[in-house]
Amino acid sequence: MQDRELAYDLLAQCKPHDHTWRIGITGPPGVGKSSFVEVFGQLLVSKGRRVAVLAVDPSSTRTGGSILGDKVRMPQLSLDDRAFVRPSPSRACLGGVTPTTRDAILLCEEAGYDTILIETVGVGQSEIEVASMVDMFMLLVLPTAGDEVQGIKRGIMEMAHAILVTKSDIDDGATQRARAILRSSLQFMVPSAEQWSVPIQPISVFSQLGIDETMACVEDFFDVRRLHARASLRTEQRRSWFETAMHQELMNLLLARAASTAIFSEIREQSVAGVLPPTVAVHRLLAHLELTISEQL
Repeated sequence: MQDRELAYDLLAQCKPHDHTWRIGITGPPGVGKSSFVEVFGQLLVSKGRRVAVLAVDPSSTRTGGSILGDKVRMPQLSLDDRAFVRPSPSRACLGGVTPTTRDAILLCEEAGYDTILIETVGVGQSEIEVASMVDMFMLLVLPTAGDEVQGIKRGIMEMAHAILVTKSDIDDGATQRARAILRSSLQFMVPSAEQWSVPIQPISVFSQLGIDETMACVEDFFDVRRLHARASLRTEQRRSWFETAMHQELMNLLLARAASTAIFSEIREQSVAGVLPPTVAVHRLLAHLELTISEQL
């Protein structure tokens, strides 16, 4: 508890940094997210930017542990004095990020990093949470992922500001087919940002194909012409952050309060034994808790 209060005090001293670049990077396992971040991060550093990478590793549902091996796949960037690479366990948190990712962004910006790259666990319908905390959202897909693209398009593609087709030097035909599928899908979606056409860029980390073009795309996205919208976007990010933090804290408080009630164990056992459906059991527990709080007030 003492460490937590110290953390809150530290966060309270951080100032807003509305002109930094916050970039979310997601994609299916094996698409090459970490390899891309390694190469792209070095390019950003070479252009004078200070880069912080917040990489999220999946946590075991059985043990809660994570390998945290992202630094292994970023050997050059992680050793650069102008970069900071921090792998973190997802702790079974949905959304592709961790419960403290927003706090980490704020601390990195306060430490002087002007570009924050957030690498999510992996693509999925629930991984749009990262889109609410970044300015630009990149989706990485494989050139042979035609069916996969169809499956993820509503959950992720409509949020993407750029789509990168990785490993494009292996099969040009497959790459062009994937781009055609993606381009066709985007026609039926609401644009992810006003006055912005989502690029579908073929890239290869191995041959450096499309890396400079990706940088040009990012620079164009963060062009001065878009600065007027940045303040509004950060306001929305802070509003989303507040609501998420409030939900987490209230849930923790409510769970602790519920567990301390005399009937908690009884109702839980009734639910586990099949006497009450879990929905009904929770409803009764919360009704009892609400009554108790009202009487105390």
